[in-house]
Amino acid sequence: MTFAEAEEIIDDDGHGESEGNPDGMARVYVSPELDGWTLVIGPWCDPCDTERSDDVLRLCRDRSARYGQAQAYYYGTQGDGSAWLVAQDGVVLRRYCETGEAEDAYLTLGEPMPLERAHREQLGLPAVWDEASRSEEAEDEWKWAAFHLAPEIAAALGVSPFKLMADTRVEGAGVIARTPHATRG
Repeated sequence: MTFAEAEEIIDDDGHGESEGNPDGMARVYVSPELDGWTLVIGPWCDPCDTERSDDVLRLCRDRSARYGQAQAYYYGTQGDGSAWLVAQDGVVLRRYCETGEAEDAYLTLGEPMPLERAHREQLGLPAVWDEASRSEEAEDEWKWAAFHLAPEIAAALGVSPFKLMADTRVEGAGVIARTPHATRG
C-alpha cells in the first residue's frame, strides 16, 4: 500500500469516517523500511492520547530495548498540536505534548531535546524551562511554536513522513494492520 492510499484511510479513521472504526484506533499503517526505520502511523500510536499514553510509552520503551530506538509522534495537521516520545535502549528520554489540553503538562517526561532547546533560544527564551524567569507571554509563544514541532523532531532523530524524498532508501512494502484495539468490542 502506498503512503497516499494509507494517508486517506488513516485520515478517514482519525475523523470517524470509517465504518467499524469510529475512534480511529482499530488500524494503523505500517510503512516499508525507510532509511532503516519502520513507521507505524495512526491515532493508536498517539503518545498524548489520554487513554493510550501509558501503552504507547510502554511500547516505545520495550521496542527501544529490543531495537535501540523507538519514537512516537502526534501531529495535528490542522493546527491541533504536536507531541513526541523518544526512547533509547529501554529508557524514555523525553515525552512532551503541546496540544492545548490541560493534561499536556502532566505527560511531560525527561529533559528537553536539543531541537527543543534550540527553538526556545530562537524565541529568546531560556533553553531550559526556568520557573524563576518564567513569563506567561513567553511560555505562550513557546506553546505556539511547539504546536508544529513534531515533524521537525522526527526528521532530526530519524525519519519524518513529511520529509521523504526520492533518495529515501525503501525496502519492503507498506500495509494496513489491525491493532489490538480492533478486537475490543
